[in-house]
Amino acid sequence: MSMEFIEALGEIERDKGIAKDVLIEAIEAALISSYKRNFNTAQNVRVDINRNTGLIKVYARKTVVDEVLDPRLEIAIDAARSINPHYQIEDIAEIEVTPRDFGRIAAQTAKQVVTQRIREAERGLIYHAYVDKEQDIVTGIIQRIDMRNLYVDLGKVEAALPLTELMPTDKFKQGDRVKSYITKVENTSKGPQIILSRTHPGLLKRLFELEVPEIFDGTVEIRSVAREAGFRSKIAVHSRADEVDPIGSCVGQKGVRVQTIVNELKGEKIDIVRWSDAVEEYVANALSPSKVLEVIVFEAEKMARVIVPDYQLSLAIGIKGQNARLAAKLTGWKIDIKSETQAEQEYGRPRTEGDAMHQDSVTID
Repeated sequence: MSMEFIEALGEIERDKGIAKDVLIEAIEAALISSYKRNFNTAQNVRVDINRNTGLIKVYARKTVVDEVLDPRLEIAIDAARSINPHYQIEDIAEIEVTPRDFGRIAAQTAKQVVTQRIREAERGLIYHAYVDKEQDIVTGIIQRIDMRNLYVDLGKVEAALPLTELMPTDKFKQGDRVKSYITKVENTSKGPQIILSRTHPGLLKRLFELEVPEIFDGTVEIRSVAREAGFRSKIAVHSRADEVDPIGSCVGQKGVRVQTIVNELKGEKIDIVRWSDAVEEYVANALSPSKVLEVIVFEAEKMARVIVPDYQLSLAIGIKGQNARLAAKLTGWKIDIKSETQAEQEYGRPRTEGDAMHQDSVTID
């Protein structure tokens, strides 16, 4: 080891952010193993690297005793005091045992340790950079595709986008740019592992936060999101300022804001509804685009019975129950939908279309 090597460690500290003392301590620990392996010894040793000159010394550490039973681990009191007159019984005496050709072994070991620590530090920096982006959107380029994943180059790291996390309408090939949502960041032995998704409801929420300034600054709040990726989504919004229309803010002038999101999601339909702390109103809004005549709430069961005009029944339920299912996910309430005729026959509650509840929502195709 030399002064040049110590100076090189200083440069690594400045460039990579790895403390020089941390590197030297790691090298010292590795050199202990190298010494025992190369010189076939079981004795206790300590390696010391001079922080200024780079000079390396190896010391055997032996317990001071009256009678030596194991010369590898013990030293007689008289021999110990010939090294240092202050040694007492049970003290640990250190005797220099630096081998003549230890410098070559030290250089190889130091190089391996420093390389490994730099790699670990770079992985750590990448991990900490992306763990803060968990539940955020990233854009990358598809590098390769196998039977399970698309591998997306994010710049300093490659992320995995499982095929199960693609929307049915997604058709990507190598070299395509893709916008995805980070669902998980893990620090593994092979480096940071980043998992992406295109189906997560968080993707829709973050897209609205990016496209709608009123959401980004907190004036408009997203209260709930329900999504069947690639087909239809519902998003409930609320304005903290009376003069700001939450639905209008999300739609944008001539629908430009929401249309950007629809395009990114390959034509996924989006229902934007006004959130309300009144369950009846919220459930009615959530069933958009269907008209609702009445909502009857059963608090104990957390269930809402909804009555709709006869001709709106299929629209309220949706294809394969999709509209009702998304409305239930959005509100967190079980929803039982009845037509006006069914309600009259079962519960004796006649209604007319003119009595339809006011609903505040918009559907974007």
